[in-house]
Amino acid sequence: DLACSLPNVVVLRTLSKAWGLAGLRVGFAVASPTVLGWLRAAGHPYAVSGPSAALALRWLDLGREAKAAYCARVPEERSELEAALAALGGQVHPSAGNFAFARVSDAIWIRDGLAGLGIGIRAFPGDPLLDDAVRITCPGEPADQARLLHALDSIARPEALLFDMDGVLVDVSQSYREAIRLTASRFGVELSAEDIAHEKERGHASNDWILTRRLLALCGVEVELEEVTRVFEELYQGSPGTPGLRQHERLLVPRELLEALRARLPLGIVTGRPRQDAERLLGEHTLAPLFDALVTMEDAPAKPDPAPVRLALERLGVGRAWMVGDMPDDVRAARRAAVLPLGARFGAARDDAGARALTSAGAARVLSRPQELKELLP
Repeated sequence: DLACSLPNVVVLRTLSKAWGLAGLRVGFAVASPTVLGWLRAAGHPYAVSGPSAALALRWLDLGREAKAAYCARVPEERSELEAALAALGGQVHPSAGNFAFARVSDAIWIRDGLAGLGIGIRAFPGDPLLDDAVRITCPGEPADQARLLHALDSIARPEALLFDMDGVLVDVSQSYREAIRLTASRFGVELSAEDIAHEKERGHASNDWILTRRLLALCGVEVELEEVTRVFEELYQGSPGTPGLRQHERLLVPRELLEALRARLPLGIVTGRPRQDAERLLGEHTLAPLFDALVTMEDAPAKPDPAPVRLALERLGVGRAWMVGDMPDDVRAARRAAVLPLGARFGAARDDAGARALTSAGAARVLSRPQELKELLP
């Protein structure tokens, strides 16, 4: 009303907030025709795109009910978010906007943890005034709000730890990986460790028998899966008079660390190994008592399908967990199951190709030492 009655008043409104049209980059001004003429003369000839302007006008005409519903939801969601941040030990600053703002002990970890679960928030690294702060926008949708609150809980209060087996708990560079190489060689294809790693990083590579056959096919050699599996198993398991490659496997995570982790949380394993191989390895290293759930090849579809991760949660009787894996398939399976994904490159450089592949797949962090997992736990 003031803008229409006084010549020196301009009212500005954005459609980014309550209207939910931030991507259109549109707002509007209400003022006398004279002032609007000055604004037009001083501004860009095409301040917004034609499609943005058309959508904004249509939403102003038809979207009032949706805006009203959003405005009613935001204060409720903001209160829930502020309570969740306070429960994390955050110092919450009052807000009247569509976001919650808090000072926390590790803003970058909360940002990275939520990113690992597919949720983007605002942190301020490098800003001396805000480097301990996070800003989280209210989603405006009940399902998204529930997902966000579950993610915050998962970061701060995990109920279990899940591990992939090969490349995380145990070094398989001289067993499974070598079995892939030697099997391919039996059929006339020479593969390097880099060739195998690259194909693993491409994904859908949890089953080493199928992966070996795929690598052969990429080199123009077609072999039945049954024959590939037979040769692979002969090399890995061994035969009379010939020890199998499995004898070269060694633990990557010290038993003492697993015991310390088990004292804090239930532990589970989600592996693409056959159950017989997984149980034998746990028995050989006397690790079976430390793990409360074991999901193997026979139990569920292969990762990156989330089914094996969900099955592990079900067997543990928990809803929130972290999962450590060394392959993009592990990360994708965990994310799809709403489990916080952590990459493992134990003994490797943080910025190697494998670490970059894990980050690209969505890992919240890539660990180069097993001890880092204990350091991350709240």
